[in-house]
Amino acid sequence: MPSVAEFLAAEHRQCDDCFATAEEAAHLADLVGCRARFQQFQVAMERHFQKEEDTLFPAFEQATGNTMGPTRVMRLEHQQMRDALAEMNNALAGGDLEEYLGQAETLLILMQQHNIKEEQILYPMCDRMLADSADSMIQAMQD
Repeated sequence: MPSVAEFLAAEHRQCDDCFATAEEAAHLADLVGCRARFQQFQVAMERHFQKEEDTLFPAFEQATGNTMGPTRVMRLEHQQMRDALAEMNNALAGGDLEEYLGQAETLLILMQQHNIKEEQILYPMCDRMLADSADSMIQAMQD
């Protein structure tokens, strides 16, 4: 079984791939294709956020006794990304691919910075703090 860090980093890559296919459709002016791919991406992102917020973060907070540290920052960043996703969704609903791509640029920067923090700081901390429960936690987070 992979570590928590490996499992969630692999999900980051999957989300990145979904994002790239939606962005590619937008660049090709394929509104219908972009909408479909964006919906897949949005679902994947929300599923990933929920796994962290419902399973990983509470376990980390319980193990460390710290609710004001890295998990708080990650939750705030999740909300920033949800806000950007909502803006992208609104742009697509209005058929505005240019606005969509502008919002996508913002989201890409947010995702890159967020993923680095999780993959280089939070996930390794989780692997250390939650080593005994890693397998059951990964099972709980599997779709």
